[in-house]
Amino acid sequence: MPSDASASADEARAIELLTRATHGRVATSMRAMPFVAPARHLVDDGRVLLRLHRGLGCHEACDGGVVAYGADNFGSGAADEWSVQLTGTATIVEPTAAQLTAFGPLPRQEDGEPFEAVYLHLEPQFATVHALDHTPAHGTAVVNSGERLFRHTG
Repeated sequence: MPSDASASADEARAIELLTRATHGRVATSMRAMPFVAPARHLVDDGRVLLRLHRGLGCHEACDGGVVAYGADNFGSGAADEWSVQLTGTATIVEPTAAQLTAFGPLPRQEDGEPFEAVYLHLEPQFATVHALDHTPAHGTAVVNSGERLFRHTG
């Protein structure tokens, strides 16, 4: 079991990494079934705010409930890729004018419907960071073949 210090260090690292990405996925349960939806996130003074499309309907299931939120930098081309997952309670909030500006413009549509924003505050209870290091080991040649990365030892 991690200590409180390591848990808060993990949360701080997760929050810091979230500032390097703009979008992720929020997961909740709707009618006893798992549901994952895309979301835009904003870290504002250590608080995690999510913007998602009201038309998906998952904001109602999220409000007052436990959700997971994940984001990553996969596909960025970085040598060190990471994935963050925050698990905690979400509540519907009205963002400030400054937060709305920081979120940036709304998408025009989601799934063919006009985008109508709803905002959630995520209060993390648990944070997990996974790190993938693609730096070649000593004596390893890396060959990039299209979208796949193959390692040859020699």
